Order: sequence, then C-alpha cells, then structure tokens
Amino acid sequence: MTQSYDLDQSVSVLRGVGPKKTEALARLGIEQLRDLLYHFPREYRDLRSVLLINDLPDGQKGLVCARVVLILPGRGYGRNKTMRLLVEDATGQMEVVFFRSGFLERAFSVGETWYFYGPVQVKDGRVRMMHPEFTRADGYEPRGIEPVYPLTKGLSQRELRNWIRALMADVGNLEETLPAPLLEEKKICSLAYALRHMHFPSDETAYRLARFRLIYEELLTLQAALFMSRSRFGEGRKGIAFSPSISMQPFLEALPYAPTGAQRRVLGEVSGDMESDRSMNRLVQGDVGSGKTLIAQAAIFKAVSSGYQAAMMAPTELLARQHFETLKRDLGPMGIEIALLTGSVSGKAKAEVLEGLKSGRISVAVGTHAILSAGVEFVHLGLVITDEQHRFGVNQRLMLTEKGENPDVLVMTATPIPRTLAVVLYGDLDISLIDEMPPGRQPVYTERFGEGDRERAYRLLADELYAGHQAYVVAPLIEDSDVLDSRSAESLYREISGRFPDYKSALLHGQVPPKEKEAVMEQFYAGEIRILVSTVVIEVGIDVPNATVMLIEGAERFGLAQLHQLRGRVGRGRARSYCLIITDVTSGIADERADVFCRTSDGFVIAEKDLELRGPGEVFGFRQHGLPELVLADPLRHARLFQESRDDARRLLERDPSLKSPENRAFGQRVRTLFERMEHVVL
Repeated sequence: MTQSYDLDQSVSVLRGVGPKKTEALARLGIEQLRDLLYHFPREYRDLRSVLLINDLPDGQKGLVCARVVLILPGRGYGRNKTMRLLVEDATGQMEVVFFRSGFLERAFSVGETWYFYGPVQVKDGRVRMMHPEFTRADGYEPRGIEPVYPLTKGLSQRELRNWIRALMADVGNLEETLPAPLLEEKKICSLAYALRHMHFPSDETAYRLARFRLIYEELLTLQAALFMSRSRFGEGRKGIAFSPSISMQPFLEALPYAPTGAQRRVLGEVSGDMESDRSMNRLVQGDVGSGKTLIAQAAIFKAVSSGYQAAMMAPTELLARQHFETLKRDLGPMGIEIALLTGSVSGKAKAEVLEGLKSGRISVAVGTHAILSAGVEFVHLGLVITDEQHRFGVNQRLMLTEKGENPDVLVMTATPIPRTLAVVLYGDLDISLIDEMPPGRQPVYTERFGEGDRERAYRLLADELYAGHQAYVVAPLIEDSDVLDSRSAESLYREISGRFPDYKSALLHGQVPPKEKEAVMEQFYAGEIRILVSTVVIEVGIDVPNATVMLIEGAERFGLAQLHQLRGRVGRGRARSYCLIITDVTSGIADERADVFCRTSDGFVIAEKDLELRGPGEVFGFRQHGLPELVLADPLRHARLFQESRDDARRLLERDPSLKSPENRAFGQRVRTLFERMEHVVL
C-alpha cells in the first residue's frame, strides 16, 4: 500500500532521509515535502527506446545497450585520466569516453553489458559517446522519460527521483491555486496534472501543458504581488497635487547648460506625476552620465518651492556626500537649505539637522539609511528620492515614505535594464528612460587585449598616470584560485604596486571592513590614491573625474552589463578616457560579448545583448536584487506571457483587491506569501 504524506511535513519523514540528507536537501532550498514538488528537473533523458549503435544520430543524445569488449588506458594521472571503453552490440562498435574519470577504471570489466545514455558523435563511420550516464544491465529496465535534477553534494539522481515519485500519489490532494475562471478561460491544466508531468512526463504534449501552466502561474503570482507592492506606495490613494503654477523652469534657466531632449521628456513625466492627485511612483533609468541628477534636482526644486520637504537616500556615505555637495552647489544659491545625514554625522551637528528637519527650517535631507532612524522627523515631507534603488529593500522605501503622508516617490538607477526585465523588477513603478547623452560627453575608448598584449595595455596605463590621472584595475577574484584560471585582485595589486612604485595604489574588495573601504574611496576621490585595484565593489560608486583608465582583468568572467557599469566609472571628466579589457578566452560567446562591448557604449543595447547571451537569472541575479528567482519563466522567451499575466493580474485585483473571494482565496494566499517575502528583501 502506498504511504500518504502531509506535504507540509519535513522531508525527514521520507524513507532514507536522515540528518545528513536533510542538510543536503536544505542546501537546495528543500525543507518541506512541498518544496520537493517544486524542485523541477533541469533536463530529461528519453529512455523510451533503446537504439542500436549503427542507428545512433550524430549530435543528439541516445540510449544503447552494449557489451564492454576493451578497456583502453587513458592519458593523465590518477582520477584526472581520460578513460575510454570499446563497446559493441549486434550492429557495430562504439567508443565511450569519460573525462577526468580514472577512478572508473575498476567499475567496468570486459564482457559486462551496460546501458549508456549520452551525446553522440559520428565521424567517418566511427561512433563515439561522450561522458555518458551508465547503468549495469543486470535487472535494470529503462522506462519512459526520466527527470534529471539539480543536485548538491551528498545527493544522487536516484534518491531524488524515488523521493519525488513517492509524493506523486499525494499531488491530487493539493488545493488548486489558480481561480477556476482563469483555468477555463485559458484552457490550463490542473496543478496536480502539471506537477505530475513536470517530473514524470508521459510524452511531449503532457510536458508542454504542464510547463505552460507552471510558468503562467509563476508570472501571474509575481505580477499580482508587484501590484500589491504598488498599492503600498500610494497607488490608488490620494497623494499630493503640486500646483502647476509652481514651475521647474526657474531652476532649469539657472543651469549653465540646456537639458537634453530626453531630460525634458522625463521632466515632463515627473512634473505631470507631481501635479496629479495620485502619489508618484516613478523609476528614472539612465546610463551613467545621462543626467539623472538633474531630474532629481528639478523635482526637489518644485517640491520645496511648493512648501514641502524632500529626502534623498543613497546606498553609501560617500555617494550621499557627493549628492549633498551637488545639491548645495545647484540649489543652495536659490535659498534652499540642504543637510547631510549619515552615520558619521553625530553629536551637536546631528542634533541641529534633526531640529531643522522637524521645524521645517531644513528643506532637504540627503543621506544613507540613517535617514530611516526613528528620531528623524519631517514636518512636511512631500518627495522621497532613492538612488540606485536595487540597493534598498521594499520596507526601507516604505519606512521613508511613512515619514510623510503619501509623498511622491522618485527612484533612480544607472543600471541599464532591458524593458521586459524592468517591468518585472520594477513592476510597482512607472518607468522613464533617459536614452540620450548630453552633448560634448566623450565616449570612452574601449579596446580588447590578449595576454600577449598586456605590456601595451600597461604602457597606456603608465602614460595616463604620468599625465596626472588616476586608474582603476578590476579583477574577478579576490584571491588566486586553484579552480579558476584568472588573475586575482591580490596578485594584480602586488604586480601593479611593484611596477608603478611612484604612484600610491590601494586594494579594495568585499572583505574589506566598511569603514576602511570608505576611507580608501575617500582617498581615491581626493586624488591621494592614484591606482585603485579592486573587485566589482566599485561597480556603482563615486564620481572621480580625474580617473581616466579602467583596466579589467579576466573580462570573460563578467557579464556585458557589468562590464558596462565598470566602464561608466571613467569618462566623467574632460580628458579622454580608456577602458582596457584583458582576456585570452576565445569561445564563441566570449568573443561576441567582447565585440559588442568594444563596438557600442549604449547601455540599453548592451543590456539586451547580455540578456540574449546569458539569460535573465545570470544578467540580473534575481536573488541579489530581491525578487524571487524565476524558476521556469524567462523574460526573453516568454515576453508575451509576461504581458498577458500582467493584464490578467490587474483584472483580478480590480475585481477582488484583497483576493479573498472563494474562487480567489487559494491564489490570494500564494500572492500574500510571496509579497511578505518581498518586503524583507532587496528590490
């Protein structure tokens, strides 16, 4: 008799799951039986038919049953040896190759019969199977389509298959999570059917139906949670209606330059939001140097001129101080009182800022998370601005807005995001794009160097240092690795400081304590440090106009969007700037990525190409940015379904805002669970 399980139980109730297996499953995010059902296969083995060696198709995977006739000694030493077998069936012979598998030599004996499943190469009549899965034929009967799961140390495919198969009898007890009208309207299969056929599909049609349903539900749940998030920030609630008679124009006329067409378009969108009676929730997205700060300043000018206060929050103290100095320079002469509030502002200075904000004497607060402190009170907060929004949590943005009564919210990011991904990541915001650079801004000269060209790259670096400029040198690793063939920041620092002893250099990486990191960045900002050797911790950083060289080691280990962010650290002054990428890797994707990077400086073109080459998870790192990782959905391949699910979620919430009606209750619970998780992570 098949055992029945409560899917909310711990995985430890399964046969064969002791403390070590429980710990291994937890590393995969599997703690309850329900989690096992949502641990989907990464691929499948089609074991429905055993092929003959002479019928194996070139370039595809196949299953054969063959007898070992020869064990060929491999090259190399110990476990790193490449091992080869010669096997045969009634139709012919095939070579089986195992890479770095010297330990398998004792697993096989001449005369034994095995099943082999793997990729096939057929050339000049010779058949070869590369590093296949293998199972002894004695008592084994291949069956159906077999799932292959993501694993971790201490778990095997067979264990995962057996545990998940043991739960299949209980999937029929799961409550249907999608509303019945949606299931009927879209002809979507049931949850039980979807889970059964995602793990053990009977055929291709069943698999496609199952996958479509699960992708659609993943997107619908996410979109509904984002709409709920939007409602937390004033959507649909009455906000501040700033008067159209108070214009941004006096501020713009005082500038020593004219805004670009893109800036004027975005200013119109922001001004329209501020003058409407609903709370503004707008993301201003623009490349490094496109002029996002001007948008923030104009919005602050309008808010303060209307009798309100503004708060601007940045992720680091140095960036906050930089914003403070810019605002003082441009808005201070117009009689606007601006104060800095960071962790290092204390004592009498802090007390004066707190009193000024509470009394209204200070109109603008610029700072870090310190602005969120309970003791920081505003008398009339009307505008909240966050810079590099992905560094803040949803709750942090909410805490800041709660210091006023439905203040307008403006979010800025210099990270170019493809439109489809932006809708996912910032679904609770309206999106404005600054897609034009100010005139006169020089493009950064970008060139690729191989290891043999390193001396030429260093000569260019030396020329810029001699001219009085500064440089960044970035590496993908902190320390040298036995596994990854790439120079580390530590080894580069030793080389650079030895090669350029006349110029002060410093090393910076994620393990450097925050205060020490701030001190190093301060010295680099002040020009005391001339060469900053670093990992990607400087990807989003400060404005150092005197830095004219960005040298990136092991460029193949960075995504295109990340390379573009690093390049954006230079080219901020009047001198010509250089981005030098060093890579010896010549794979197809690495070459294409390097070519695109050297050919264009358009961040949005680069972001789209990065999405195409690497996929959404790698490009954006959903976990890092706080949204739940998309398990099955792909913004590039499922763009139409993204929009469809967004429209469906909007209609559902318009009819039932709390999702608590009988037909929506189960789906509503899923959405609320996801929304609660999103509140505590970095969006």
